[in-house]
Amino acid sequence: MALDHYISQVHLRNFYSPLLGEAFYAIRKDDLKIFRQSSSAVCRIEENSTNAYLREDRIVEEFLKTIEPKYNNAVSKLQGSNISADCIYVLAGFVSYVLVCSPAGMRIQSQPLKASVEETAKLMDTKGSFPPPPHILEGKSITELLEKGKIQVKIDPKYPQAIGITRVLSITKVFGNSEWEILHNPHEDSPFFTSDFPVVIERAKDPRVLNRIVPLTPYLAIRICPNVELNQEAINFDFSNFHYRRRKLSRSEVAVINQGIVRCAESVVFFSSNQPWVQKFVARNANFRIEPKTHRVSHGKGTLILSTQEISPYTYANTR
Repeated sequence: MALDHYISQVHLRNFYSPLLGEAFYAIRKDDLKIFRQSSSAVCRIEENSTNAYLREDRIVEEFLKTIEPKYNNAVSKLQGSNISADCIYVLAGFVSYVLVCSPAGMRIQSQPLKASVEETAKLMDTKGSFPPPPHILEGKSITELLEKGKIQVKIDPKYPQAIGITRVLSITKVFGNSEWEILHNPHEDSPFFTSDFPVVIERAKDPRVLNRIVPLTPYLAIRICPNVELNQEAINFDFSNFHYRRRKLSRSEVAVINQGIVRCAESVVFFSSNQPWVQKFVARNANFRIEPKTHRVSHGKGTLILSTQEISPYTYANTR
């Protein structure tokens, strides 16, 4: 069986410590213990890229073949002035893959589907589409049982992954045709972290939009500001709508991004330099994660479901 990495090893290796050789430092959010680890031993799940809902169940691996071998070259180009369409495609594709295929991404994308199934069941219930409930359920309707938590809808996380895989090129195209900030971190004693979900969400001025901040190396990150006004049928992979600007970050700005990386990590944070402040910094920000949020709005005879994401408090069982 294939042991698939949902965070590419080429990304993780950029965070290796000069003191450790082929390894970096890691810290789990649940127990806050720091340990040494290599990229090959983390962020991997058997058959993670295999999806039985798809006709070609490992088709996403073909997409990765266009991303991973070119990743380091794309990062190098981003630091210089030769930002090509291929560079944009590789980095936008890396972010898209993480959103679609990582366990955190699959968990987050399950919630809107769950809400949709629940609302569909309630709508069918009002139309009498279900037979009378069995006696063991005390004659209560599907709507009552859902609202009281007596029954629950569970989504196979592989299903939203399958939907995401069919859209991964479209997501890449949108990200690549958006505005980017190339964020340079000049503070050697305060490098960027990365994690098992290295995508920080950030509320944009437009309430419909979430910016994504992604660390690429300990001293380089990008902020992708998606353009929701794009005509997705008109844009293509020449990335003619791509715009960027460079920013040298202050120490406080680096700290804010690292805070986001820790809070958005699913369970473990990786870093290249075990500075004295790291463990306490992670401890202050460990009890958060990205949570999907759905809002139901009555619309005519039905319900409009609006979905978004927020960085929310979350208690990891063993965190002190």
